[in-house]
Amino acid sequence: MSESEFVGVDRAAEVGRTTEVEFAGADEPSPYLESAPLAAGDTVRLIAPSGPTDEESLQRAIAQLESWGLKVVPGDNVRARHPRVKYLAGTDAERRADLVDAWCDPDTDAVIALRGGFGAMRLLDGIDFDLMRRHMLRRDGRPKLLTGSSDITALHQAWEHHLGVATLFCPMVGNDPFKNSTVVPDEVASWLFQPWGGRELGFPAEEPAGSPASGEAARPLSRAQTLVPGTAKGRLGGGNLSLIAAGMGSPELIDVRERRERRGPSILMLEDVDEELYRLDNLMVQLVRGGWFTSADAVVLGSWEDCAPVHEVEALMIDYLGGLGIPIVSEMGFGHDPDAPSVPLGVDVTLDAEPGERPRLRVDHAGGQA
Repeated sequence: MSESEFVGVDRAAEVGRTTEVEFAGADEPSPYLESAPLAAGDTVRLIAPSGPTDEESLQRAIAQLESWGLKVVPGDNVRARHPRVKYLAGTDAERRADLVDAWCDPDTDAVIALRGGFGAMRLLDGIDFDLMRRHMLRRDGRPKLLTGSSDITALHQAWEHHLGVATLFCPMVGNDPFKNSTVVPDEVASWLFQPWGGRELGFPAEEPAGSPASGEAARPLSRAQTLVPGTAKGRLGGGNLSLIAAGMGSPELIDVRERRERRGPSILMLEDVDEELYRLDNLMVQLVRGGWFTSADAVVLGSWEDCAPVHEVEALMIDYLGGLGIPIVSEMGFGHDPDAPSVPLGVDVTLDAEPGERPRLRVDHAGGQA
């Protein structure tokens, strides 16, 4: 799918986009299962809630979003740098102000994180989530969309807990995949400009017939494999392992042991980058002892870029999770893979991981069908 398909196209008419609906919250299926989150002409707010960026990356990100026909409003502090801490894009107050202002602006349709790094979790305790909840709907009554990955996991967790809205865990426009990958920009665009229901997650098993077109690069093919077979249905959650572990005991994750009883089954995703095996081991100890997996009906492992070899990571995960009696699949690609696919969080999904077959993870439609 090329960028030209999104420029100047009335996607609202093309996909039967929902208008004037009232979103009920966590128990209501996301409207984006059946209607595209964005259309050409929508307004997105571009913010830097974590690490700083450079001007070239910022301008490239703005140009990318504008090429899809979106109106881009950068945060007031998107170019800021913390006066003392070089890994933060401005002070906590500056970054938090951009996040809150972006979300509460009545003209906002989506809030897009420019990049990850570190710092998003530092913002949470100062956010008035009652205020955020009062302003979480767009003018058409559907919830605003939050996008980002890596450190933005902290915001995904908070949005799920406090607001009950679906979010998009995807590569970020200010990062290298948007500059270097031949597939990431179009893949992210497909999740922004098409409905989510019924879509398969991860890399494709094979190229569609007649694809790619002349001069286009082929998408990476699926490396997914089943570690523990089985099938499961549940709400998709999770994200970056380090960030989830860091949030254990926080208001967003303090009730993980009771979550399944309150919200039903879940399928949990994990990925990470640049972590030695002993560090992953330590993080898994933290999640297991904290009860994070007590709500899991299946575990889906993404990419482990610049970590230990994949087979060592898989063995570690089986050590901790193999006795839970739930399906476990690996190599789904989400996270920091250079061509990482996107993942909608807070939606119901179905996992089929039959023995000897490639595992498949699909987003359910609003009626619960995969």
